[in-house]
Amino acid sequence: MDFGTDYPTSEKRRFPQLATIGLTGLLVTFSDALNEPANRAALAFRAWLETENWPGVEETTTALTSVYVGFDPRGIDHATLRTRLEDALNQQDWYASPLPRNRRLWHIPTVFGGPSAPQLDQAASLAGLSAAEAIAQLSTQQVRVLTIGYAPGQPYLGILPQQWNIPRQTELTKQVPVGALTIAVRQFVLFTAATPTGWRHIGQTAFRGFQPESKSPFML
Repeated sequence: MDFGTDYPTSEKRRFPQLATIGLTGLLVTFSDALNEPANRAALAFRAWLETENWPGVEETTTALTSVYVGFDPRGIDHATLRTRLEDALNQQDWYASPLPRNRRLWHIPTVFGGPSAPQLDQAASLAGLSAAEAIAQLSTQQVRVLTIGYAPGQPYLGILPQQWNIPRQTELTKQVPVGALTIAVRQFVLFTAATPTGWRHIGQTAFRGFQPESKSPFML
């Protein structure tokens, strides 16, 4: 499912959806598939929640198209929080909301292909491109942080053009290094830890997205 920058009216009838997560959580979901408006809505809604400082709300985090809201039942009960979230969701079109403020534009030098990133040719072929064409396209593609996950400070970046809707591998690469740039399903992942992955390793950077020794350990 690819909505591009437009979100069909039929989908807006089904979403957003609210679901209970355990005893102390609610999940706001803006779509069941990644698309730009739903990711924008998740980022905007979470940013708005953070400014509201509702009593009893202890945590908000985003996934690609959803927002998790963790709460302390001693500060706010489930029914009250659910009603407040429903009211907030109805107060505006979150799919058309501006992205959060104070974002930064990063330029990250990247080596594509070669021994440092051995799966560029394979990924390019799956996208119907030569390696040179893939490098030219990907190195000029402006992406944003869609969500952070899997490892501390590790960004999922996108959304890439439709031709990059390539599958993950059927077998894991045993390990990619810190700073590895990988690709699948119209997204990059920029690795913050050496780890196995099913995403194809197409580029290598010196970027350290997680620096635990720093006062601000998360770069993105």
